[in-house]
Amino acid sequence: MKNRLKNGIALSIIPQIILIQWLALYPEVVERYYSNGFYPLWSGFYRWLFGWVPFSVGDLIYGGLIVGSLYYLIRQRTFYDKNWKSLLRDVILILSVAYFTFNLSWGLNYYRVPIAKTLALKEKYSSQQLFQTTEKLITKTNEMQVLITADSSKAVSIPYSQQVLFGKTIEGYQQLAKIYPELAYNRPSLKKSGFSTALTYMGYGGYLNPFTHESQVNSKIPNFRFPVVCGHEVGHQLGYSAENEVNFIGYLVMVNHKDRYLQYAAYAYALSYCLGEINRKNPDDYKVLLGKINPGVGENYDELRTFWKAYENPLEPVFKSIFNTFLKANNQAAGIDSYNRVVSLIVGYHDQNPLLPETVE
Repeated sequence: MKNRLKNGIALSIIPQIILIQWLALYPEVVERYYSNGFYPLWSGFYRWLFGWVPFSVGDLIYGGLIVGSLYYLIRQRTFYDKNWKSLLRDVILILSVAYFTFNLSWGLNYYRVPIAKTLALKEKYSSQQLFQTTEKLITKTNEMQVLITADSSKAVSIPYSQQVLFGKTIEGYQQLAKIYPELAYNRPSLKKSGFSTALTYMGYGGYLNPFTHESQVNSKIPNFRFPVVCGHEVGHQLGYSAENEVNFIGYLVMVNHKDRYLQYAAYAYALSYCLGEINRKNPDDYKVLLGKINPGVGENYDELRTFWKAYENPLEPVFKSIFNTFLKANNQAAGIDSYNRVVSLIVGYHDQNPLLPETVE
């Protein structure tokens, strides 16, 4: 590739950034022409192309790029030692191509209309509304836990394999599409990540590969949390980028599922976020509500805490900081704290649906 072309591609990152920031001012345009126009066709093609493959194609591509890049840099180290400007230009060139591909393939979804507006959910709530919703979630979580175990002190053990849970996730989306057609999930591509150990040390439950459109789930996480993570990653695959939104979609698909185990996982998931929010705002209320939770539910929460604690390491905060910066750079001002903003969507949803889904035998 000639230097003039390389320079042009590298410099193109500037107008790209300007264009993206301009599009961010027009979420309705992004929603209509990209998120509901171009993106479903683009993503659907890649899910059709790679969805049938039993392993993660994206993980192989990432691994190959890492190895290939290191090999290239080692071979070219003498040249770059003497030509540091060329190295800088080549790095910017790669970033420019990656930035263009990322936004074309998936990234523009960060600038679409928020799901709260799409589903007509009120995001503002009072302390009383939060308290009442949390009480209802405690009731339903306890109810499901006793229904499954017949013992309030016994933890729930979800008896399915991860492959079965993938299938049940797809079934859940089929059911949910009857209520919310915009969440229909066609051409599924849901897989275990080949980097599950690395993801665990980084503190992540999964990720969407924005280039192959495979939903990757960390195969090491306990089954207690696995279903909602599956729902979360498919939410990304459907074109919802904001973390609070896909947290909500993961909850929505499982709480409306016919399977009691997945309902339990969903209620406990939403409850943990609501309790965390109450603890931040009113620790006294938190203590009162905590005392109403069945010991068996507490055992499941302890299982999850023990799992993540076993993988704590000095680099985890570094990875979280990088991801925090990435989210802020992509229209999520709260960064990694945006995960917690799912609470407003949960409260808003149950304000419209005060009777939680009935328990299914």
